[in-house]
Amino acid sequence: MRRTLYTDDNERYRDTVRAFLAREVEPHYLRWEQERVIDKGVFRTAAAQGVYALAVPEEYGGAGETDYRYRMVVNEECARIGATSFTMTLGLQDDLVLSYLLDLTTDEQKKRWLEPFTRGELLGALAMTEPGTGSDLQGIRTNAHRDEAGDWILNGAKTFISSATTADVVIVAVRTDPDAGSRGFSLLVVEADTPGFTRGRKLDKVGLHAQDTGELYFDNARIPAENLIGVEGRGMQHLMSHLPQERLGIVASAYCGARAVYELTARYCFERTAFGQPIGDFQHSRFVLAEMETELDVAEAYVDRQVLAFNAGELSATDAAKGKWYLSELQKRITDQCVQLHGGYGYMMEYPVARAFVDGRIQTIYGGTTEIMKELIGRDIAQRSRG
Repeated sequence: MRRTLYTDDNERYRDTVRAFLAREVEPHYLRWEQERVIDKGVFRTAAAQGVYALAVPEEYGGAGETDYRYRMVVNEECARIGATSFTMTLGLQDDLVLSYLLDLTTDEQKKRWLEPFTRGELLGALAMTEPGTGSDLQGIRTNAHRDEAGDWILNGAKTFISSATTADVVIVAVRTDPDAGSRGFSLLVVEADTPGFTRGRKLDKVGLHAQDTGELYFDNARIPAENLIGVEGRGMQHLMSHLPQERLGIVASAYCGARAVYELTARYCFERTAFGQPIGDFQHSRFVLAEMETELDVAEAYVDRQVLAFNAGELSATDAAKGKWYLSELQKRITDQCVQLHGGYGYMMEYPVARAFVDGRIQTIYGGTTEIMKELIGRDIAQRSRG
């Protein structure tokens, strides 16, 4: 069936993205994976060519384009070339960091951080997870208190932080009132040169090698009072309100990644021969391909509904959780089946399917595990069913 999500403008934008990737990403991507870092200059180029930070208002140098279909186009085109680490880094910036800078900052803060972000000169990170705290954000122990001058004195540690070693600013979730429960958290922006702020080791992940992930430490780091974003004591609420967009970003990348690896596998099945015929001519292979394509087509309809719901401001946290667990699990299952259809070659890192296998495995874990997503959905069902 014909997909109706995209407009002609979206498709013209696809040409721009495809040309950018062919020129600025594909020739360098293998080196980035080997060196385990993406050249920061590519973000300046991406911003200049409209592949990045589209949602920034025109007064701050952006295009003011908030239609999420443009982000979907970027996801699809990055998946087509297997540039998953680059996709995830763009997603971190556009779906997480940018949304906080747009929604929670003052005009003065926007001038300090949003304008260089829009030019691709400033990269951000979002630091929630701690060594002893994963999905349980209420367990955050990183803390900050005001000194006599009104500045914040920050202490604690964060781990599993995407872009930890390359970020110029980090939005840190901290406990600012230990006695206030869920109203005792705030968000502080920590700049890279802040005394008392250090970066730990770059973590050695199974996949996503070019996308750096690391540890952050704060030892009496003095954070200026003007680096508080949002409302003091409302940090947890700010985090919760931005989860739908974060999870939509994972939904988008999971669907696009699964679709891309399926399509290359379908082609492979009719190129690779065994026992004198293409392996795609064996009934089992055809059944597996039929199942995968059907599942992807059905999932595509739900993904498109989520994108349009987000555009309309109607994507709820529960619906985002549904998409997040289902699409990430679908991606995991389809990628595993594609490795199997490739046989021994599917286990070789020179084949895109192997890279997709290790890169995609994290999708069911970060942004809220599958188990947590189901718990959130279950709570919503229980609340509605009890009346």
